[in-house]
Amino acid sequence: MRIGIIGAGQLGQMLGHAAGDLKMSCEFLDPSDAPPAADSGPVIRAAFDDEEALRQLAANCDVLTYEFENVPVAALQKLGAAVPIYPPPAALKHAQDRLLEKQLFGELDIPLPGYHAIESRSDLDAAINKLGLPLVIKTRRLGYDGKGQFVLNKAEDADTAWQALGGSDLIAEQWVAFDYEVSVIGVRNVDGDTAIYPLSQNEHRNGILYCSRAPLDAPQLAELAASYMTRLLQHLDYVGVLALELFVVGDSLLANEFAPRVHNSGHWTIEGSETSQFANHLLAICNQAPGSTAMKGHAGMLNLIGSIPPAARAQRVGNLHDYGKAPREGRKLGHITVVADSATDRDALLAQVTKTVTESTHPNGHET
Repeated sequence: MRIGIIGAGQLGQMLGHAAGDLKMSCEFLDPSDAPPAADSGPVIRAAFDDEEALRQLAANCDVLTYEFENVPVAALQKLGAAVPIYPPPAALKHAQDRLLEKQLFGELDIPLPGYHAIESRSDLDAAINKLGLPLVIKTRRLGYDGKGQFVLNKAEDADTAWQALGGSDLIAEQWVAFDYEVSVIGVRNVDGDTAIYPLSQNEHRNGILYCSRAPLDAPQLAELAASYMTRLLQHLDYVGVLALELFVVGDSLLANEFAPRVHNSGHWTIEGSETSQFANHLLAICNQAPGSTAMKGHAGMLNLIGSIPPAARAQRVGNLHDYGKAPREGRKLGHITVVADSATDRDALLAQVTKTVTESTHPNGHET
């Protein structure tokens, strides 16, 4: 099978590596000068909405997919029936707009924090009155890794929040005093065959995923998360891997957001699962049966953000994945995964890796 992938970042790179193991070939579309996935197949260097480049990619491949959710939906729709596109553009449309996403959660009876759409300055005041403070104000589109957000603690800062986020097309989200964050990753093929990975617990720093641990020993939460994932997959007639991020509040789960693609919180599946999320995404879009999502042990993943210090390269603990990207503050450059026979041993390995990385790196991300 020839897989066309829109985007050639690290997720495209890992899809490309998985494709090689499955004896599939990949071609990418990306405007970057040195995209990470160039080591996995040819790259058409063009903008993501370049209609001619998209037609060329479609002509060269048997199926198209994408590695990030900001691909223009209209550009995909113009390809028509030239080639199958998975996940379906309808799912992409919901994920691109936080208001549509939250309305979808409500339609499917998936609990979520209170929210209020903001189109005017008076809407922001209405959100404060309706939801109380603090509030998280977000742009409805394009925000990620903590970008496009403003935590509003005081009503007198409302003008600052309004101006900082550019005014209209915003959404206010109720502040949730959650216990911790989790994510569930599911996969579904064209025929509707579905598999779901064990629940992972996630830690974020400065709005960026820092560490994931799986499996979470909470059967009731895992069952609840799986039920929400199943509703999404079936309702969207979804094909491919989908990630759902959730807040844990006692015995309940509140939906935060979903991503119609392979996801950072599932990187541990490369070494920690019988079948990685990347392999299962490719199997699904080619309408093959999903591989086993059973764990090989207790897995953990640590993101390397801003720099990859020499000590991280030299240590013998875990598996280092270097995306080949230029260092930059706040940029995901790689990750390290560990797998152990017990949660205690896994956490000890993660602590060892964390100590190595943090003691070799200044707070601003520069190596010592």
